[in-house]
Amino acid sequence: MTAPVKAALLQITSTDQPEGNLGMIRAMVAEAAGQGAGFVLTPEVSNCLSNSRAHQREVLCMQDDDPVLAGLRAQAAELGIWLLIGSLGLKTGEADGRFANRSFLIDPKGGIAAWYDKIHMFDVNVDAHETYRESDGYRPGDRAVVAATPFGTVGMTICYDVRFPYLHRALAKAGATILTAPAAFSPVTGAAHWEPLQRARAIETGCYVLAPAQTGLHTRPDQKERRTHGHSMVVAPWGEVLLDMGTETGIGYAEIDPAAVTSARKRVPSLGHDRPFSLDTSAL
Repeated sequence: MTAPVKAALLQITSTDQPEGNLGMIRAMVAEAAGQGAGFVLTPEVSNCLSNSRAHQREVLCMQDDDPVLAGLRAQAAELGIWLLIGSLGLKTGEADGRFANRSFLIDPKGGIAAWYDKIHMFDVNVDAHETYRESDGYRPGDRAVVAATPFGTVGMTICYDVRFPYLHRALAKAGATILTAPAAFSPVTGAAHWEPLQRARAIETGCYVLAPAQTGLHTRPDQKERRTHGHSMVVAPWGEVLLDMGTETGIGYAEIDPAAVTSARKRVPSLGHDRPFSLDTSAL
């Protein structure tokens, strides 16, 4: 039997120094737990947001050696909370040297309940000033992930995944009632697409969408500028925005009630209405 939970989303401005980021995140996690949150979520690449692949190679670690993962697992056990580490950049040992962009669901004993590698890579030309080639540094995952918790089944995604509805539908049809969408969204695409995409994924699936986000300016003066959109968001299964944190760093809270999932899916049971079809291209 699932029960409601108070969720806390951390909106942060990660630097390229993992140890400093860990201290910042631990302080916020402790504050959130002190306010009664039983499920705390951090954004994408919580440990290191950097434009420099050379710097990433210097500071990132293999999973078993990563101090941010170890520190947050220990804190989840200490506080007795569920914790979504939105994602960490991790070395993989692959021959091509690419990293993993990996999300972790940590249980109240500090165990890794589930992990997910970002499937869809952000390889885009946003405009003349913003070009991204995520696949140059990160290798894509190839498995979708759901995990059981006392407050519902979590379907794990990361950032650019939000543009691929079939992933979210597959997660929902596999039992997900909560979709996690940690992000480091571009300000340009964020202004145009962030809220409608998150709301669409919630409405289509009848799931809660929990989207903790990076915000602000992340780079040092000697580096190419990197900004993120912020607006960490919680969307209810019927599409209502329960939380929008704007662009300031901080902690946002929302109540996650499994009964709202049941209600939305009863009103519009579209997950059970799939129909086979063929595609006629003869008029092209």
